[in-house]
Amino acid sequence: MKRVGSFLGDWWRLVIPYFRSEEWPIAIALLIGAIALTFAGVGLEVLFNDWNRRFYDSIQNKNETVFWREIIFFSWLAALYIMVFVARAIVSPYLRLRWRRWLTSHYLAHWLDDRGYYRIELTRAVDNVDQRIAEDLNQLGQYTMTLLLGLLGAVATLISFLFILWELSGPLSLASIGIDITVPGYMAWVCLIYAVVGSYLANLVGRRLIPLNFMRQRFEANFRFSLVRVRENAEGIALYHGEKREADSLNARFIDVFNNGFRVLMTQAQLAFYQSGYAQLAIIFPYVVTAPRFFAGVITFGVMTQTASAFGQVQTALSFFIDNYTSLAELRAVMDRLKGLQIATDEKPPTAIEVMPQPGRSGVATEDLTLSLPGGQALLENLDLPLEKGQSVLVRGASGTGKSTLFRALAGIWPFGRGRVRVPEGARVLFLPQKPYIPIGTLRDAVRYPDENSRASDADIAAALQATGLGHLTDRLDEVAHWSNVLSGGEQQRLAAARAIVFKPDWLFMDEATASLDDAAEATVYNALKKQLPGTTMVSIGHRPTLRKWHDRQLELKRAPGEVGTLVEVPA
Repeated sequence: MKRVGSFLGDWWRLVIPYFRSEEWPIAIALLIGAIALTFAGVGLEVLFNDWNRRFYDSIQNKNETVFWREIIFFSWLAALYIMVFVARAIVSPYLRLRWRRWLTSHYLAHWLDDRGYYRIELTRAVDNVDQRIAEDLNQLGQYTMTLLLGLLGAVATLISFLFILWELSGPLSLASIGIDITVPGYMAWVCLIYAVVGSYLANLVGRRLIPLNFMRQRFEANFRFSLVRVRENAEGIALYHGEKREADSLNARFIDVFNNGFRVLMTQAQLAFYQSGYAQLAIIFPYVVTAPRFFAGVITFGVMTQTASAFGQVQTALSFFIDNYTSLAELRAVMDRLKGLQIATDEKPPTAIEVMPQPGRSGVATEDLTLSLPGGQALLENLDLPLEKGQSVLVRGASGTGKSTLFRALAGIWPFGRGRVRVPEGARVLFLPQKPYIPIGTLRDAVRYPDENSRASDADIAAALQATGLGHLTDRLDEVAHWSNVLSGGEQQRLAAARAIVFKPDWLFMDEATASLDDAAEATVYNALKKQLPGTTMVSIGHRPTLRKWHDRQLELKRAPGEVGTLVEVPA
């Protein structure tokens, strides 16, 4: 019972936000429409059941007039049933589609808000976020609507046909077995016991599907992600001749998919064996029970078939959880994965580094800045670093000392630490990482990124590309491409420098932003930045000696493994 309460509580927290959102009027209208159509379908089944009795009685009585009248009545019922069926095929899927759109927008905003996506990747709090957003959100709406409408239909069917079954079956005397008791509506009780016992046994067989379906989603996503990595790193794999290693890795990933899939298959086979046997027995069972009364002349053939039909409807309604156990197990797995994503995006570090815009301020400064690794190891403690406007600064140090972490802290994206970074209010600030991010799209958009409101003309963009050594690309501004795969590492860094020229920041922070360039190309880039951005203050992080001549001030980050580092001034 506790697990049922947990399931319903998690389901409610995942589902209810949409029906309280700004889309609630149309969402609730569609939901009411879907429920009404479900109940209409049940009402038609009741009419078909009553028609069943009249039709077969007309055959037994050889009453041709009644026979043809019932055929015409059936035609009207069938036409109405078709219209309801088509309407259900439109209303419910349309609700699911709108619901998925809202869920996707909501989860994407939540994932991207406050850089939750970045924290998740740093901490590896959950796996395969893309799969959870792309597939699990779709399945949440799909399983919810299917199971909810199915459950409501089952309840309505149960109430309607249980009453019919009670009326049709009549009393059963147990005097023949020595018990002086008469059971009213005995078929209703028999059907109820049959379904309850069946549901209990189905749960024993099928409950293993819940963890298996959870792992299936994980293994499938891991395999798909590995395939994407091979595609995105095709050149590197080809240069290393790493095809066999990648094939071994991919096959190992797929072994997880196969082994888990086999366990799911065997569990589903056991459940299918039980479900099919249970369903087949339910077909003949009501005829066996009603046969003595029919052959004794107590009931007509029409009543016998109507009783069997009502028994089937009640048994199907009571067997809802048996028939939908696999879907319930998959819904539980989907909910667990979405719940995990919500927890991961909601989770914030106990401390934070604040980036605080300050009116009237000209420079950038850190105050009481402490940087830590995700595991808690401190890299720097209580750092007060003033960076004056107009004074270019180089921060150097050995690899692994924490230079890039300091760069991320200045950008306000490093979540592990505390302290403040004060920046001039309204200042345009741009950060260039070692590996630039280049969106898929036109080259023009790639250079303008991230400034959506950029007014840079094509001439400005071409001039920036020319200045950074990418003049051969100036006639490709309209070309749409995956530029990260088209351009070399050095060309990508040149493009990032051109982006800075177009963006015209007040402060430009660069983390090993020319590491893929040779000395001459690096000099071209820095010379272009100095010439094209005379009012920009540059702060570079790197270890190459060639960077020193481009900066007025030099700092060195020193840190031994496992210790707290220090940032010291280096004489020019």
